Amino acid sequence: MSYIIVGLGNPGEAYEGTRHNAGRMILDNLRQSIDAAFEFDKKKNAQIAVGKIGAEKVTLVAPDTFMNNSGKAVAMLVKSAKAAEKLIVIYDDFNLPLGRIRISYDRGDGGHNGLASIIKSLRTTAFARIRLGTAPENVKGQAKVPHGEEKIEKFILGPFRADELKTLKAASKKAVGAVEMIVTEGREKAMSLYNAG
Repeated sequence: MSYIIVGLGNPGEAYEGTRHNAGRMILDNLRQSIDAAFEFDKKKNAQIAVGKIGAEKVTLVAPDTFMNNSGKAVAMLVKSAKAAEKLIVIYDDFNLPLGRIRISYDRGDGGHNGLASIIKSLRTTAFARIRLGTAPENVKGQAKVPHGEEKIEKFILGPFRADELKTLKAASKKAVGAVEMIVTEGREKAMSLYNAG
């Protein structure tokens, strides 16, 4: 049973480079690092790439269902609670400063609609996730979180600024390394290393 690695975001040019597509952007970096190619799977309504990390077979999935229905595509590949143990979901988090990543397991959706859709479709929270911070940082090193539905939507659907892309590139490398460690050395080791900083 191969690892299923999902990068959340929205399909289409209009959403490329937006904060809400950070998970999809990291997935594409991972795809390049393992030299795999995406192909559209009409039945699953997702971009799928198959490759290897170490000796482990991995399936990379970028749902084309739009964020709020991500679970529909994921449920076609993860068909049991046992299979969910080898699921890794990568997504954006505006409660974390830009450039930070956090690995967690068996938690709630944290208000993220894409993650909520996956939990609802799989009927389990017992899978790994990697959150990438997208918020500006205040002087105390905490995230400057937007407030109010309108402001949040404008923020997450807005593009990364040119100066943010450099930080994002470094964070993306970290996130790819975290995925590789989860697959080759286990979730616990990756959490202890990547959640420390």
